[in-house]
Amino acid sequence: MEEYHTWQSFGNSHRFSFCQYPFVISIAAKKIIIQRDSEQQMISIARQSLVDKVSRRQRPDMNMLFLNMKVRRTHLVSDSLDELTRKRADLKKKLKVTFVGEAGLDMGGLTKEWFLLLIRQIFHPDYGMFTYHKDSQCHWFSSFKCDNYSEFRLVGILMGLAVYNSITLDIRFPPCCYKKLLSPPIVPSDQSIPVGICSVNIDDLCQIMPELAHGLSELLAYEGNVEEDFYSTFQVFQEEFGIIKSYNLKPGGDKIPVTNQNRKEYVQLYIDFLLNKSIYKQFSAFYYGFHSVCASNALMLLCPEEVEILVCGSPELDMHALQRSTQYDGYAKTDLTIRYFWEVVLGFPLDLQKKLLHFTTGSDRVPVGGMADLNFKISKNETSTNWLPVAHTCFNQLCLPPYKSKKDLKQKLIIGISNSEGFGLE
Repeated sequence: MEEYHTWQSFGNSHRFSFCQYPFVISIAAKKIIIQRDSEQQMISIARQSLVDKVSRRQRPDMNMLFLNMKVRRTHLVSDSLDELTRKRADLKKKLKVTFVGEAGLDMGGLTKEWFLLLIRQIFHPDYGMFTYHKDSQCHWFSSFKCDNYSEFRLVGILMGLAVYNSITLDIRFPPCCYKKLLSPPIVPSDQSIPVGICSVNIDDLCQIMPELAHGLSELLAYEGNVEEDFYSTFQVFQEEFGIIKSYNLKPGGDKIPVTNQNRKEYVQLYIDFLLNKSIYKQFSAFYYGFHSVCASNALMLLCPEEVEILVCGSPELDMHALQRSTQYDGYAKTDLTIRYFWEVVLGFPLDLQKKLLHFTTGSDRVPVGGMADLNFKISKNETSTNWLPVAHTCFNQLCLPPYKSKKDLKQKLIIGISNSEGFGLE
């Protein structure tokens, strides 16, 4: 942190700081810098709210120190959008979520669940904001024109809040998205300067639309007469709500044939159109949403791949590493129930291992520091063995009754982890 503050204070002066050479700093160290920077901003904003309240001779209360979200499960997206719009000044406070009509207190678990459910709804194909590409297994921004791009800003805010509050999200964006998100890494003061525009090439397109990228590669490698055999112009077509619309890649593009001489220009303009120009309004709203929360010089230390890891964590699960780092309360790691538990879990297919991780931590992704950073704990639940396991996602804790057989443990565990949405108190 001293290095970071030195770098912030002296900028591009001749005073040395490791932050001038971010490639030598590990992603774990960068995460610590961003977390501490976020915490300092949170404290500063909360302190200012307190001072403002006292100076107006109003009685302070604890709620003013948090970004309090009250949402209904049945109206999750609209309620979240309304709350974040109304409380824009509070985005840099610690996040706290309440589901209307539920008794749960948010010690971290409700926040994780809010993120998970909201992301799941927004990225659903029926919602129309993002298109899922099966070949690349990732989402990309829908190019459909609309009157209001505020929901794209909401997704950006969500990603920013996740980084700011150290929560990993199950979002499948291609690497190109994070490159655009850092273009530029600090929001320009001049609003007329374009944001989210970066240089793109056929490799970037291949990560989203591999079939189209392959077709364009074939065009570039074609040895025959491109103009006569392909009969294409500098015009592309897109379907929007059942209507085919045409767009010129350059002025008068519908009258300019693609030839052997200009095909490289055509391919580059086409890729730029798909990844930059056709989604500019959607992505700029997303960019401003993210940076409205994560406005920090610490972002300048990150490369796009590192932003992706901070946002999404790693999808690679190492359950042996989780076993090695697990803490126990009421059990010893040699107890029969615990031995049964790990035999069952290590034998699970990947989808059930992810469900277990989601059940106990609120996310099925692994944080930057690996499984050890989860501080996973298994506690003995002195209840009937007819009961299912219980989880406290706030503390990454699994409460496990002392099941007498491996078969019984496996059956109860699968039922528990497969039916884990909602929050209730007995």
